Amino acid sequence: MDATALFKFSSGLYVVSADDGERAGACLVNTGLQVTAEPLQVSVTVNKENFTCGAIERAGHFALAVLDESADMPFIGRFGFRSSADFDKFEGIQSAVASTGDPYPAEHVCSYVACDVVQTTDVGTHLTFVGRVVDAGNLSGEPPMTYAYYHGTLKGKTPAKASSYVEGLS
Repeated sequence: MDATALFKFSSGLYVVSADDGERAGACLVNTGLQVTAEPLQVSVTVNKENFTCGAIERAGHFALAVLDESADMPFIGRFGFRSSADFDKFEGIQSAVASTGDPYPAEHVCSYVACDVVQTTDVGTHLTFVGRVVDAGNLSGEPPMTYAYYHGTLKGKTPAKASSYVEGLS
């Protein structure tokens, strides 16, 4: 089997975040997806070991911000290679708060949605959250960053907790 075939799946890069009332969690994912138009729902899949996964479970809502091509590796690293358990990912950057109470970055982001969780599915190492969209907005005209752009142009690597991580390949 050639698992690199999955590298050709088209996806974007997103910051998913939730504030459970005690601490905000945020992480970088490539698993944001519109599920339905009526009702308007999106899904996001997050590793169970990520602090953010627990924050979404406790909060019952999340924000999903679409990274744009202006995002650089230090910005991506802030959300993708550090833990919200011991690092405030929003400190020192422009951010906003969605109507759900969840923070999201307001720089290097072209749009966002805020959702109330309506379903959670255990998919092994990750949980998939389906959320009903309660708030959304466009923030810039920059093109959204694709996972192909991240790997090809920015030469980014796939972290071990990513849903697309395959040991020995990045």
